[in-house]
Amino acid sequence: MKPVMMWICLLAAGVQAAGFLGGGDISMLTRVEQAGVVFKDEGQPKELIRLMQDNGCTCFRLRLFVNPSGRGGVVQDIPYTIALAKRIKAAGAVFILDLHYSDTWADPAHQTKPAAWKDLPFEDLVKTVESYTEQTLREFKKQEALPELVQVGNEIHPGFLWPEGRLDDKDPNSWPRFAGLLKAGIRGVRQATTPEDKVKVIIHIAAGGEWGKTDWFFSNCRKYGVEYDIIGQSFYPWWHGTMDELKDNLARTAKKFKKDILVVETAYPWQDVPNFESRAERLEAMTWEKSPAGQKAFLEELIQTVRTTPDGRGIGVLWWYPESVPTKQSGGWNGGITALFDKEGNALPAVKCFKGLSAPQ
Repeated sequence: MKPVMMWICLLAAGVQAAGFLGGGDISMLTRVEQAGVVFKDEGQPKELIRLMQDNGCTCFRLRLFVNPSGRGGVVQDIPYTIALAKRIKAAGAVFILDLHYSDTWADPAHQTKPAAWKDLPFEDLVKTVESYTEQTLREFKKQEALPELVQVGNEIHPGFLWPEGRLDDKDPNSWPRFAGLLKAGIRGVRQATTPEDKVKVIIHIAAGGEWGKTDWFFSNCRKYGVEYDIIGQSFYPWWHGTMDELKDNLARTAKKFKKDILVVETAYPWQDVPNFESRAERLEAMTWEKSPAGQKAFLEELIQTVRTTPDGRGIGVLWWYPESVPTKQSGGWNGGITALFDKEGNALPAVKCFKGLSAPQ
């Protein structure tokens, strides 16, 4: 069998073995535990990964910064992330590594190059992206913490590694530059792994309910020869649209691009707080109650929507920062109202939504 065909067959086998991926991004777990939070399921204290697995979770994501400041949520350097990755691997769960290619948060509004790469000429930047990615994956593999899936960038529909990798339709050279950087990251993943490792590459954008943006981005990826395995989407309804819009986008994406699709980030509040809605761009999309029951209803509907994507292309849903319980050191994201645990660490009803997801549809 030719090497390329062997790689494709092994990747397909890995997807089938994993089943539907349910879980969350638990990048702050170590810091939350160090702050004294104890997670509980039906009143019984339990380690978070075990607790979520007992409720059907099979997959956990961790972010990685290049040279993080160590302040707030920007603490995930290689030693921190490998230590937490080992816990995920020891638990037998699927591990996703989310490479931010930045010293701080990379998202649609911020895609800042690492300070150490700031003055590199473009060709040297391309080489650095490739070598950094390869060396990072080799270190994870050496430490027996190799991820099953790797995100090359985080929410990168506006590009990444700005300004060189910023996407601008007014600049005809922006896509070739961006694609060159993206392919360098993907080469780094492939060079550090073998087909037998069955590591898959995710390209992650934040356009869950936006077909136009999704089509534009992945059509250009196709045009410029970007080869990847899975489409990752963020879906926060207050930013990315209604559930019907998500369903339409998933169906169109599956039909046109014939790639598996993973919702790698989502959340919904279990209670209301002042000013939360002032940041919502799509307030009309928040049709569920802001209550524990409403959060559960949202996640149930989201899981069903993803699972009914045509041709079985919807392969999972991950909750963003489920462990976001406020502490003296940190107020948590949105004050903890979009966590899957209340402010005393008790599991909320939505955690139960993941049960049975690994079973065939």
